[in-house]
Amino acid sequence: MNPHEQYLKETEYFNFSNSAIQEYVEEFRVENYENRQKEIAVNLYLKIRDGFLYDPFDLDISKSGLTFSNVLGKRRAWCVEKAGLMVTCARALGIPARPGYAIVKNHLENEKLEEVLQSDLIVFHGYADLFLNGKWVKCTPAFDKRVCRLSGVDPLDWDGETDSLFQEHDKSENRFMEYVHYYGEFEDVPIELANSEMKKYYPHLFDGTYNSPHFKFKFEI
Repeated sequence: MNPHEQYLKETEYFNFSNSAIQEYVEEFRVENYENRQKEIAVNLYLKIRDGFLYDPFDLDISKSGLTFSNVLGKRRAWCVEKAGLMVTCARALGIPARPGYAIVKNHLENEKLEEVLQSDLIVFHGYADLFLNGKWVKCTPAFDKRVCRLSGVDPLDWDGETDSLFQEHDKSENRFMEYVHYYGEFEDVPIELANSEMKKYYPHLFDGTYNSPHFKFKFEI
């Protein structure tokens, strides 16, 4: 039995038998792709990182929002969606993968986001953890090239061998992102934990009024 079998399984959220997911990963099923997992994982990371504009103003932690085939119908996505899509596609290609979550602090001023969240903490930030060449390696496909340029940081590359998490500093060596708490990695999406932690840190978002062109928040009822 594969010791990482549970990280290859399809779930309600990582629904990789979906035809849209299968079509999305078809280009990676090249000759001998089973033995080129690191190369394929890196190329998949780049496709997801730059294929969707990072958007933290449309947050959906409902079952539908965390069903990752639904991301493919979007032009914009937030970190949990992009990391979840990475896990879904990796599993579709036979690469053990699992989602990870953390709380990060944004040290750059983003007044619009802080005003809505009433905090400088980004709760339940998502990343992906893939098993490549005998070890687990983390990656964060959240910030696309355009957002990085606007934020004054280099796009976050990943070599498939070392962890690639948000940069601690921007190009001017100012503090940029800081991981302040790790929830860890999971076999499936911990939707109850996501909802409870969001409610703990952002209780005001759960009054059902956040549904405007400027900020949307949907949760599991």
